[in-house]
Amino acid sequence: MSADAPSSPRLLLAEFVATAVLLVAVVGSGIMAERLAGGNVALALLANALATVGALYVLIEVFGPVSGAHMNPAVSLGLAMEGRMPWRAVAPYASVQCAGAIIGVWLAHAMFQSPILQLSSQARIGSGQVLAEVVATAGLLLVVLRAPPYRVAPMVAAYIGAAYWFTASTSFANPAVTLGRLFTDSFSGIAPPSAPGFLIGQGLGVMAALLLHRILGPAPAAERAAAPAIADSR
Repeated sequence: MSADAPSSPRLLLAEFVATAVLLVAVVGSGIMAERLAGGNVALALLANALATVGALYVLIEVFGPVSGAHMNPAVSLGLAMEGRMPWRAVAPYASVQCAGAIIGVWLAHAMFQSPILQLSSQARIGSGQVLAEVVATAGLLLVVLRAPPYRVAPMVAAYIGAAYWFTASTSFANPAVTLGRLFTDSFSGIAPPSAPGFLIGQGLGVMAALLLHRILGPAPAAERAAAPAIADSR
């Protein structure tokens, strides 16, 4: 596969579509679960988690060979800091990931005939929520950095599915997802005042993951995992 420039439309389109579909899965399954679970929050969360796991696995398999299927500015940043993608690619990737997240939320609303433009009222505040995002993001990035390439999709999907349940925040672990979920007043939303804490936690999670990864030492089998075919133009 030939290397593309950091701003290659092919790579950016792949990241945009993958992130949009991820948010369709997260928000759409949340709306469906909320409507069908009869007020059973645990059942709704389980349905939401299972849909997200399935979507993540498929999206990484489909778009990974094209763009790396990061779908997450924290992953793109972490890979750049580890020298696995050029720094010039981070801003374009993050931009299309965030745009794709918002479009995905709007598409989910349209499918369920909900108002397209919404703002979440679901508060997710407290030090426990922030710490949960540190743990969720650090774990996700460690999986991406250390998993063998042929296992990235199942390992990422499995980790996020588990982290839905073992973190207090239900494991956003993704600044683009956090941004997108601001714009849905549904089961999966997050109120704007809660978002800064989540973003701080995600940033700290990236730093924690990189520190632990370097302490643990190289993971040669994972060296090409989640790395897009981008020409190194640093």
